[in-house]
Amino acid sequence: MSDTGTLRGLVDLVRPGNAVAAAVLTFTGTFVAVGDTAWGGAALRTTAGVVATVAATGGGNAVNDYFDRAVDRVNRPDRPIPRGAVSPRAALVFALALFAIAVAAAATLPPVALGIALANAAALAAYTRVFKRLPGVGNLVVALLTGSTFLFGGAAVGSPTAPGLVVMALLAAAATLGRELVKDVEDVAGDRAAGLRTLPIVAGERPALGVGAAAVGAAVLASGVPVALGTFGAAYLAVVLPADAVLLAATVQSFSDPGAGQRRLKTGMFLAAAAFVVGRSAALVAG
Repeated sequence: MSDTGTLRGLVDLVRPGNAVAAAVLTFTGTFVAVGDTAWGGAALRTTAGVVATVAATGGGNAVNDYFDRAVDRVNRPDRPIPRGAVSPRAALVFALALFAIAVAAAATLPPVALGIALANAAALAAYTRVFKRLPGVGNLVVALLTGSTFLFGGAAVGSPTAPGLVVMALLAAAATLGRELVKDVEDVAGDRAAGLRTLPIVAGERPALGVGAAAVGAAVLASGVPVALGTFGAAYLAVVLPADAVLLAATVQSFSDPGAGQRRLKTGMFLAAAAFVVGRSAALVAG
């Protein structure tokens, strides 16, 4: 394998799309927490939070690929380790280096943010070896990690419980739980061959999809809380209602086409996150 091929393999281990998406969620958390001051005095802490998120997400993806290499030979043969672009040992060393970068960046932030970062790094490192092997538990851990990304962004700028932020974290966690269960249904063949005990394998695909649908339904209900509390108004509603429609349509689609459904759920989740940015921006303009 050439140096260029190895470098490409390391980049693929990080899954740049996922890492950038997580960074966007962290930045969204800082913006919802403190608004336009994220560009002022909190800019350095916002940057450190984004760097920590990208590094931790990349490290988590790399260590996941290390432990999941047997499963990936069936489900994801194009990933770096199964295709021979990166050796398992190199992937593990790379993951540890990324986790070290994440902790170093988080160490410059307030204690609550550092605590969230350390807890998330530990959960990411243990995910494949411990949590993923427990039916439903692995899905819940990923959901909580996604929701905590928003809280980490708020904590990075000293406002982990700002209005709207906790609701956004809960919404993201619930929607992610639904999407993760749909993904497990999509991956049943490879997971069963690897001896994993995911919820669709243990309880059945339809019941697992039903739990996922309930989780997405809870996320849709949570999206109305900021309006009920008077935190956000019409501008937020104009974006979150289409987001809710996408989430619900994706949930229905998941029963017939899990692959397309889970991709559509991801779109709905980011649209919902955008609604919080729009709502916060409108509140800032209104004074």
